[in-house]
Parts: sequence; structure tokens; C-alpha cells
Amino acid sequence: MSSTEATTADEPVTAAARTTEASTETPTATTPTSESLQEKAQAALAIVAVKAEEASTVARKFMGLVAEPETNGGEGYTPSRLSTKMFVSKTTNYEKNEYENKYSGGNLKILVLATEQRYLECANGLKFSTGNHPTETFLPLLHLDKAGFGIDIATPTGQTVKTETWAMPHEDANVLFIQQKLKPKLDKPLSIKDVASKLGSDSPYVAVFIPGGHGAMLGLPEDENVGKVIDWAMDNDKFIVTLCHGPAALLAASNKKFDGYSLVCFPNALDKLCALIGYLPGSLNWYMGDKLVEEQGMKVVNVMATGGTHVDRKLLTGDSPNAANALGKLAAEMILASVNPKKGEDDDI
Repeated sequence: MSSTEATTADEPVTAAARTTEASTETPTATTPTSESLQEKAQAALAIVAVKAEEASTVARKFMGLVAEPETNGGEGYTPSRLSTKMFVSKTTNYEKNEYENKYSGGNLKILVLATEQRYLECANGLKFSTGNHPTETFLPLLHLDKAGFGIDIATPTGQTVKTETWAMPHEDANVLFIQQKLKPKLDKPLSIKDVASKLGSDSPYVAVFIPGGHGAMLGLPEDENVGKVIDWAMDNDKFIVTLCHGPAALLAASNKKFDGYSLVCFPNALDKLCALIGYLPGSLNWYMGDKLVEEQGMKVVNVMATGGTHVDRKLLTGDSPNAANALGKLAAEMILASVNPKKGEDDDI
């Protein structure tokens, strides 16, 4: 090898060579893959959704559309400010009625199936502070009391009746009167289990009354003793009177006991609206109307709550608190007609 060749071979790598060499190295910066971009987009959307929900909650709260925490230290929620203004009244539409054929026999009674549970858990885990609605409880009982019937009140295990205290019409003297009259029975009710075990053909009950309120969806629909009472009433041709969410208790009856019966009750559509406007703190886990159709073969004939009542044989129903007065009057008149037959008719009830 010549000295010239050696010198050329030992020379440092030229800039061009360095450039060529560098171009073959693996780049240290990477282009984002479609998967990583998608993950980042999803994370960004999740943040946006949370912020939007927070903004929405603030806006809804400002408009009075968010359920309010209980003020008594309880763990539940009561209706929003807007819902309270729309649906809670200080008085009722009760109309006094003097029943000319008032029952005076002294032994016939109305059996009231009430709830002893306070909190209804919604799909989001929040709890609605509920019970039996006072208007739906006391207006029908005012009429039945005026008609001369005794009143027995029972809860599944004999615990105190729970009512929606936030819905109490505190300026309605008639409601306050019947509430005070029945207070001992509300505070210390009978046990539905005990009542069910003693029912027979000679029982004094001419009707079973199930008041409404979302509380009727608690404990009653799955209670076997509630089912025994309802089955007894049906088998012995007794009246069943119920309204709003009270028909939920009919789910306790034997399968398809009410197959082919029609009724009015609080519509599913309005229960869904209740969650949107903060009457409820969240959506319900199940809807009464659907279950009555699916499990009992019943037909719900109303799509709105208009204060309407409905009669199918001896099942008397009302759709809402606005139906309480009319349903009470209807029940009193029909039950009285059955126990005070016209001259020449059979005296048996």
C-alpha cells in the first residue's frame, strides 16, 4: 500500500460520511400512535364531561332543580325547591261530606297497610326521604272515618308508620284533625304478620286501604304477609283502595292475582321526570307501572296524573295526591252501599 493510500485511509470521517451514518440511526422522537391519541382524547373528554356535569349541577341548583339534603340530620334528600313549590301544598282539596247512610254497626273496619321504612335508594346511590304521603293517607281516611268505619293501621313488623313529613299540609285543619285522632295507631301500629295470621271469613275488615307515597315501594311489594292480606281480600270479595304509588303493594299478591284488572296510578313517565327536576335525588331502580303489567298482568289506563280515579270490580284506584279526596269519597260511598243494602237486598257484605 502506498503512503498516499494509507494517509487517505487514516483520515477522519468526512462530514458527508457522518451525515450518512447518522441517517441510519434509530430516531429518538416517536410519532404518537392512533391508540395513544384515542386514549388521550378519551381522557380529555372525561375531564370535559366532569366539568360539564359540575357546571350543569351548579346551574340546576341555581334553578332549584336539585334535591335538597334533609335538614334534620338525616341521610336522605327531600324534593328540590322547584318541586316543592310545584307539588307540595299547605292545604288540600278535601271536601266535607255527610254520609246519610253512615255505618253504625260498630264492628266493620278498614285495614290500612302502611310503610315503616324511610329511605328509598335511587340508582345513583342517593336516598329519597319518603314514607306514606300525608294527603294520600289522611284524605281517604277522613272520608272512611266520616262514613262510620273503624280504622286499623298495620306495618310489616309493627314499627311506627313513616310519612313524608316534608309534604304535610300544615294549614289544613281537617288533615291535622284525623292525624291526631289516629296518632296512637300511627305510632304503635299492628303487625301485618299478626293480622295476616288471624284473617278469616269472620274478620271485621270490609276493605284494605294502601296509601301512596314512594314509601309504598319499600318493604310492602316483597312482603309475603302483605301478599296474604291482599289474597284474602280478593278471595273474600273485599274492597281494595289504593292510589299513586300504593299499588306497588299489589305486587305482593299471588302471581297474576290481578290478571286482567285495570287501574290508574302514578305514571312511569312522571317518575322519570321527578328525577330530572329534583323531586327525587336520582332515577328509580324500578318502575311500578312496568312491574304491575309484567308480574300481575294489569293494565295501567292513565299516562298522566290528572287527579283521576278508576273502578274495576272492587279495586278502587287514584292516580296522585290530587285524587285523594275523590277516591276517599268514592270508597266511602261504595263500601257503604255494600254494607247498607237497599230494602229487600241481601244483608251480607
